[in-house]
Amino acid sequence: MAASAALPHSGPPRAAFPPPPLDARPADRDAWIAAFRAVRDETERRAALLSPEDQQIQSMEDASPTKWHRAHTTWFYEQFLLAEHLPGYRAYDERLHYLFNSYYVQAGPRQPRFLRGMITRPTAEETAGYRAHVDRAVTVMLREASDEALEKILPVLEIGLYHEQQHQELMHTDILHAFAQNPLDPTVDAAWAMPKPQAKPGRSALEKGIVRIGHDGTGFAFDNESPRHESLILGGAIDRALVTNRDWLGFIADGGYTRPELWLNDGWLCVQRDGWEAPGYWRRETDGWSIMTLAGRRPVDPDEAVRHVSYFEADAYARWAGRDLPTEAEWEVAAREGLIDDAFGLVWQWTRSAYGPYPGYRPVSGALGEYNGKFMSGQVVLRGSSVATPEGHARIGYRNFFYPHQRWQFTGLRLADATA
Repeated sequence: MAASAALPHSGPPRAAFPPPPLDARPADRDAWIAAFRAVRDETERRAALLSPEDQQIQSMEDASPTKWHRAHTTWFYEQFLLAEHLPGYRAYDERLHYLFNSYYVQAGPRQPRFLRGMITRPTAEETAGYRAHVDRAVTVMLREASDEALEKILPVLEIGLYHEQQHQELMHTDILHAFAQNPLDPTVDAAWAMPKPQAKPGRSALEKGIVRIGHDGTGFAFDNESPRHESLILGGAIDRALVTNRDWLGFIADGGYTRPELWLNDGWLCVQRDGWEAPGYWRRETDGWSIMTLAGRRPVDPDEAVRHVSYFEADAYARWAGRDLPTEAEWEVAAREGLIDDAFGLVWQWTRSAYGPYPGYRPVSGALGEYNGKFMSGQVVLRGSSVATPEGHARIGYRNFFYPHQRWQFTGLRLADATA
């Protein structure tokens, strides 16, 4: 995975991530504590780039304030780890459970999502106190729990670490959306730069046949990546390279946003309703196009991978090009076999696969079972990772998913052919 250019790191080097294997005997408590601290510190590094006012804003229902992300990830450990596995633990403030539960219905009532920006208290400073309280308790628990108890604790902690990394990415994408609404075009990080693609030219053949995809049981995976199962690939080809801004400018120049025959009906409704004429955050200037970035507004670089495009736009582009988007099985096989470049670290890549359960999928029991399974409706799978994805988070089998109209994430595409 390409290292993110989004954050210059200061201070001592970060501890290694990911954490040790769960089946290691005996469990390396110090390594788990180091992994926990590394993830928690990364969240604070990203937040430190923002003022308290920046951390408060919620620019749309799909996004959340930075302060809310910091508090919600803390609530996750308190709710699912400390409350259940640390005898005698006293919650920092019981009232915060209502404010910072996200969508876990079994865990209790919660603040409506669209009102997260109304939570002015606790302050950003008080949120830091909440995080410190929970961090101390988790560290004590990891040091002092019995070996038997630790076997139950570590799987939950591991989910919490990867969960917090997901919110670290959202911290970047959500504040980018907020800053894009500001006429001053604010800067999150003046040193931020989008990595350039490193792809080889051409296409790679995809052989027809039955393949096995999904989690192979090695290392961490979310429940929606299992079980491993057989999938049919019809054969064809997949581009080694991502679609670039230069490619997309050709689509715009050929009237791509004005030709209803290229669009799915719901996509065309978005074009009409929302006035789409280019990818998200693009703005027409007197001398071309600019794009809002974490480093402020910059001219569109033709050589960068196109980003902030919805599934509807990706599908329309593929139709315009006379091509297809790959299925998630095609993408996974291509990534595993080295048939594609820039699979990780630039943009999440839309597939044409609906987000649904793998054959035989069953969510885990309890409130944590709400993590992925209940969202398997109306969304589309993306593969890879983006420039905003934290280091160590990406995996070949990772299934990201968003609704087809959404484009505030670092989402792009590569093309494929159904037949060679």
